[in-house]
Amino acid sequence: MRLHSGTFMQACQQTIQQQQIDSTMKFRVYGFEFVCSGLLLSSYLVAMIILCSLGAWQIARSEEKRVFLVQQQAAIQRDVIHLNDTLPPASDELRYRRATAHGRLDAQHVFLIDNQIVSGKPGYFVLSPFLIDGQQQAIMVNRGWIAAGADRKQLPDISIPSEWTSVSGRLNHFPEVGYKLKGAEIPSDGWPSLVQLAEADALSQKLGYPVYPFQLELDADWPDAYLRQWKTETPIPPEKHLAYAVQWFGLALALTCLFIWNAFKKYRGQPTQKK
Repeated sequence: MRLHSGTFMQACQQTIQQQQIDSTMKFRVYGFEFVCSGLLLSSYLVAMIILCSLGAWQIARSEEKRVFLVQQQAAIQRDVIHLNDTLPPASDELRYRRATAHGRLDAQHVFLIDNQIVSGKPGYFVLSPFLIDGQQQAIMVNRGWIAAGADRKQLPDISIPSEWTSVSGRLNHFPEVGYKLKGAEIPSDGWPSLVQLAEADALSQKLGYPVYPFQLELDADWPDAYLRQWKTETPIPPEKHLAYAVQWFGLALALTCLFIWNAFKKYRGQPTQKK
């Protein structure tokens, strides 16, 4: 019985070895022999697909950013929009356009967008609704950034000493967040009202009148406002995306060189027998 058991184990080992040999690719090129297992080849191909895909994605992102910057500059150079006139529907074409409006600022109702970091310090963006003469909707005016105090329960003084009858600035989306938590758009009770994420519907419901789904970033020279460093570029420029693409393709090239070096060996055949 032991003899039969040992014979069976030897047969299994021989079968496994034969399968490993059968799954190994071999061929010779100019005195070199290519030897590669199926597992190694599959792993190499999967890694190459991932690395090349990441490189191609970075190139696509670079082109998107380039087009975005061109559109941004074109929008800045276009004519100023007068919000008292008929405003076209909200779209990306309005983004970064210069705009002016006449009316009055609703100084009694102010929103503070929390968790805004500037130069490593936490603070708030101050949003005040501006009621436009001749329009059914108000526009939220971003009056800039103000630092938070040591006691977060004590909100900063955001009173306006003068009455505003006009505003001017740049149209833009509301400040964005990296990850939206459930309920982040719901303002707190009372005034000023804290909110983590500005959304037009939630702000309108809190105010009791409709607001446009974008903000007006107040001009830097406007009085009675706060720190205004409005971004005119993307956080990651097109050139940096291209640099990332070069890195991914460089890794793919390095992996290919390593794969070839490992797979190709100098062929050492059997010496010819002399008769």
